[in-house]
Amino acid sequence: MSAARWHPHLWHPTTQVATSLEPLPVRAAHGCELELADGRRLIDAISSWWVTLHGHSEPSIAAAIARQAQQLEQVIFANFSHEPAEQLATRLSAITGLERLFFSDNGSTAVEVALKIAWQWWRNQGDGERRQLIAFEGAYHGDTFGAMALGERSLFTAAYEPLLFDVARVAWPHTHWHDDSVETREATALLQLEQALQTPTAAVILEPLIQGASGMRLVRPAFLRAVQQRVRASGALLIADEVMTGFGRTGALFASQRAAIQPDLMALSKGLTGGFLPMGVTMASERLHRGFISETPAHTFFHGHSFTANPLGCAAALASLDLLQADPPRYQAIESRHRPLLEQLSALPLVQRPRCLGSMVAMDVQIGDESYLNPIGKRIQRHCLEQGVYLRPLGNVVYLLPPLSINDAQLERCYSAIASALVAES
Repeated sequence: MSAARWHPHLWHPTTQVATSLEPLPVRAAHGCELELADGRRLIDAISSWWVTLHGHSEPSIAAAIARQAQQLEQVIFANFSHEPAEQLATRLSAITGLERLFFSDNGSTAVEVALKIAWQWWRNQGDGERRQLIAFEGAYHGDTFGAMALGERSLFTAAYEPLLFDVARVAWPHTHWHDDSVETREATALLQLEQALQTPTAAVILEPLIQGASGMRLVRPAFLRAVQQRVRASGALLIADEVMTGFGRTGALFASQRAAIQPDLMALSKGLTGGFLPMGVTMASERLHRGFISETPAHTFFHGHSFTANPLGCAAALASLDLLQADPPRYQAIESRHRPLLEQLSALPLVQRPRCLGSMVAMDVQIGDESYLNPIGKRIQRHCLEQGVYLRPLGNVVYLLPPLSINDAQLERCYSAIASALVAES
């Protein structure tokens, strides 16, 4: 594919051909770097949409996939089981505190599975009154219809509005460095939640600690604990969408652990396989699983995917877990590497609301409106590409979410490129 034109047969995701740069042809990737067809190298500062956890072409994961491919590449999971799936279920159960694992194929479907389990579980219990679902303002849970309905209504969902079911919304009191009003906003949000929970509710879903696609919007752990307390008191189920936050991204293996909450259901994907293969899983409590065991056929969870528990994906996930559990300081310490660099960057006049958690840092750029369509994002992206750094800002929100393999020199280059872009905009 030539970088001078669009390929005549490809349709790229979330891309407006009329206004976007042509795709860059990439021929290889190693560690934090993408190698383009013309020989240029770019630091992948957003982990290729948050999936490349350890680094591109991580040798141990590639080797695990190769070994598995020579033994068992795929088998229908409705009538069979296999060791890689069983090992992964056992290990993820141990570290999430949720005893049951249901496989799917990406983040959206992992959320769909959690939603369907929560909804049907109540019906299997004979409780048809719990019909309300609660989500938070600014949420993003995926692009399939159930996931879209749970997410914030926006430009992304406008065309499908008549097809989306109603969801109750509660404020998300996102915060940042030097935020003096967060406690007041948290109190308001918790009051809204209490009022919403007066209606019989099946489940409350949230992105623990960080709302990703809406602009890397952080809340405090204490707020999530207060949310959990109210959800538990109401009897509703709590769903944690950890598609982006899971597997060390927030400085703990899971954001729920850093926030000290225990959901009933957890959706996982992205970093699950280290970014090598598409796979999603939904973790569920044993209590929920038992609610589907019955002689009544209608109590069966009728959901499945052709590639459920794909052995190659399981092998990649197991190898990725090996890396995470062998060296916890690797993901625990990256926040301390970010902070001094972000402190320097936050002194620039255009930077507002700097924030940092685990491997993620973000800031709002004070130019134009605060929306995904703010053109400042594309201008900063183009400037950073010229500096050898690949970013994909969310409108006026500029963020970094690099692979764990990034070294100090590469990280400093990312900050230098952003600083250069912001100076050019001043």
